[in-house]
Amino acid sequence: MRHRKSGRKLGRNSSHRKAMFRNMVTSLLRYEQIRTTEAKAKELRGYVERVITLARRAPSVAQIEALSGEEQSKARAARVHAIRRARLWVNDREVLRRLFGDYADRFADRPGGYTRVIKAGRRPGDNAPMAIIELVEAVAASVASVEEPVSEEVTAE
Repeated sequence: MRHRKSGRKLGRNSSHRKAMFRNMVTSLLRYEQIRTTEAKAKELRGYVERVITLARRAPSVAQIEALSGEEQSKARAARVHAIRRARLWVNDREVLRRLFGDYADRFADRPGGYTRVIKAGRRPGDNAPMAIIELVEAVAASVASVEEPVSEEVTAE
C-alpha cells in the first residue's frame, strides 16, 4: 500500500526523475508551453509553481534600489538567495533571468495557479494520455497580440 506517499515515480529512480523534472521546468519556462504525458504534466505543475512563486516573492532590482543602508543589503541578500534556490531547478541562465524579470512581473498580482494542463488526446505509438502544460497568462498575451485579419469587401463594377 502507498498510503501517505506523495509524488509519482514514473518508472524512474530518484536521480533520473529529478534530472527529468529540472529539464522540463527549464523547457516550460523557456517555451511557455510543452507537450508531455498527462502524469508528467500534473507532477511538473508543482515544481514550476514553486519556482515561479520563489521568483515572485524575491525583491526586484527596483525595490532594492529604492531601499538604503541595512535594508538594501538584506534585500539584495534575499534576492541572491532566491536566485540560488531557483538555480536548483532551472538549468539555463537566460531562462533564470527571464524568470526573475518577466515572469516575476507578469505573475506579481496572481496568488498562484500559474500553469494550466490541457488534455491532448493519446500518443499514437503507445496510446499514452498526452497533455499540454502552459503558463496561463502567456496564452492570453499571445492571443491578444495576434491581429484579426481585415476582410475587404469587393465591390462589383
